[in-house]
Amino acid sequence: MIVGVPKEIRPNERRVALVPESVNKLTTAGIDVLVQAGAGENAFFLDDAYAAAGATISSDAQTLFASAGVVVKVQRPDSNGGQPSPEIAMMRSGAVLISFLQPLFNPEQAKELADQGITSFSMDAVPRIARAQSMDALSSMSSIAGYKAAIIAAESLGIYLPMMVTAAGTTPPAKGLILGAGVAGLQAIATARRLGAVVKAFDVRPAVKEQVESLGATFIEEAIHTDEIEDEGGYAKQMNQEAQHLEQDLIHIHAKESDFIITTALIPGRDAPILVTKEMVQDMHPGAVIVDMAAEAGGNCELTVPGQTVVEYGVTIHGPLDIPSTVPVHASQLYSRNMLTLLQHLIVDGELHFDFDDTITKGCCITYDGKVVHEPTLALLAAK
Repeated sequence: MIVGVPKEIRPNERRVALVPESVNKLTTAGIDVLVQAGAGENAFFLDDAYAAAGATISSDAQTLFASAGVVVKVQRPDSNGGQPSPEIAMMRSGAVLISFLQPLFNPEQAKELADQGITSFSMDAVPRIARAQSMDALSSMSSIAGYKAAIIAAESLGIYLPMMVTAAGTTPPAKGLILGAGVAGLQAIATARRLGAVVKAFDVRPAVKEQVESLGATFIEEAIHTDEIEDEGGYAKQMNQEAQHLEQDLIHIHAKESDFIITTALIPGRDAPILVTKEMVQDMHPGAVIVDMAAEAGGNCELTVPGQTVVEYGVTIHGPLDIPSTVPVHASQLYSRNMLTLLQHLIVDGELHFDFDDTITKGCCITYDGKVVHEPTLALLAAK
């Protein structure tokens, strides 16, 4: 069996699916690894390091895709502007693809994979259960993104984050508001606190209060009564409309006094919910900053422009895309460990083995035996 690691082709993507450390563990276990030349160079993992880890270096993508029984990537295959994916076309029928496929946003590509006879697994569909924590790439990448969001906020502000005592006077600490206390939000809180900001955090789940307070932040406790806000896989569900309005009213109160806001709310397969409205931005003071971590899904701020930084009513609004890729070394290392663990779960005695009675395998398998088997993706395709 050959595991192939192609070079990522999405613009500005700097991560690589497997780093030399993980490659060495696979080759030591008797698995052949084929790495495209230059696949890791944007994350500072050079071809010589892969060769030393036991990999074979492939000069081009065509050879790699045609040779590999398992292709591991970070980003989903390039869709070429809605046209059939050239990367999928290069894969042979019966091969396996593992990456962030995001099938709930790209159900048509799942069908394309099935039609090509490719078995696929999506890293963003790994169930959030204790047994799968070491494979949970979403959490790994969210932690990095939360850290970087706080750095972006600090860099954009025209004030210190910590309180500073100087001969010219004392400056108060910056006030931050973090919306969402999942993995990304908690890391944003921790980083902003380490930098000296005073931080408040809001989340509709009362259970996260202890985690927020353990990081030195204040948890906004006003209760919003709503339906269950997590699905069985541990992912967020959309709130009802009444609860959304109550949530926005509460956020508005605290946004007015905030120097920076970091938003983190995402719902799989749906546009990001609007948490920060135009009116809230108008009520923030000039020089305030918003870092919208949900920009790739449209944004939590009504005025966010995905992929751009804009200034509205004197407030700087960042809509960054692919934040983990801006920390490519650690992002690649963590993603690689997640990928390695999933590969080890799927490989038994040197051969691929798919146990669909297993929660992990079933949960993240998108296509198999020429069919789309991921139930949420099937439901989306049926609705079209």
